[in-house]
Amino acid sequence: MVQNVAPVMAELEPEDFHLLSGIEQGMRFSEWVQREKIPEFSRLTAEDVEYRLDRCMDRELIERKTIQYEGYTLTFEGYDALALHTFAQRETIDGVGSPLGVGKESDVYEARSYRPLALKFHREGYTNFREVMREREYTADREHVSWQYTARKAAEREYDALETLYPDVSVPQPIDHNRHAVVMERMDGVELSKARLDPEQARSLLEMVLREIQTAYQEGYVHADISEYNVFVASDGITIFDWPQAVPTDHENSDELLERDIDNIVGYFRRKYPGQMPEQTDIEGISRAIRDDDFESLRAFGGK
Repeated sequence: MVQNVAPVMAELEPEDFHLLSGIEQGMRFSEWVQREKIPEFSRLTAEDVEYRLDRCMDRELIERKTIQYEGYTLTFEGYDALALHTFAQRETIDGVGSPLGVGKESDVYEARSYRPLALKFHREGYTNFREVMREREYTADREHVSWQYTARKAAEREYDALETLYPDVSVPQPIDHNRHAVVMERMDGVELSKARLDPEQARSLLEMVLREIQTAYQEGYVHADISEYNVFVASDGITIFDWPQAVPTDHENSDELLERDIDNIVGYFRRKYPGQMPEQTDIEGISRAIRDDDFESLRAFGGK
């Protein structure tokens, strides 16, 4: 998606962004924005709107649909363009580089800047909108929920969690966010699922992950979706990433989600390194040690 947007960014004029922003404003009320209302939302004349609609349609930044009226909506490319434009105005990034990872709910790219950064675009709600509507709490109290709103809220939640946890927890340093996009420190290393570890190091690495989960809990968050796919392993330690679904520790389901996180990560190590892990693991005991900030008891659970 971003690969399609980056080449046309230099072609877009300020009025094009006024149009895109106007349609974005109108989408707070309905999925398809009535053409006659776009001048009000965008603060452009009717003549200028007509010209800008054609320009943005040609660049696949918006879509048109005739229902009971002629309506327009942003494509994700259009939403990407608005976020990129804001980052450029803030001088957060200079450009977009190669993909670092493309998944069901997010796309991550290299970000050109004064230091190695990563640019993450949340895609929640775009391809699996009904599923996200069921699972994400922040969609429950709104009459009209668009995929832009769902993706933006996911980005906001992730950025808030990273701001709270960094640097006490080993998470990517948050740099900036806008709409559905988050700029963060680029991580080194490989996913835990792909890491080639010395089996004898497995217990110490599991202990490191549990320690980060414990510190995150003491800082007020449960990851709520931790697995071998969102832990990076590097020569100098680990980094836990992907925090949009994180919940505060005072959440009614935080204890259940904490135990699920522990069960997921301990289960992975037991499957991959069965000779280095205890045959039985007290998940409730580990969870209790984490909640009580009892590191010595936590270390004991990692023993064979």
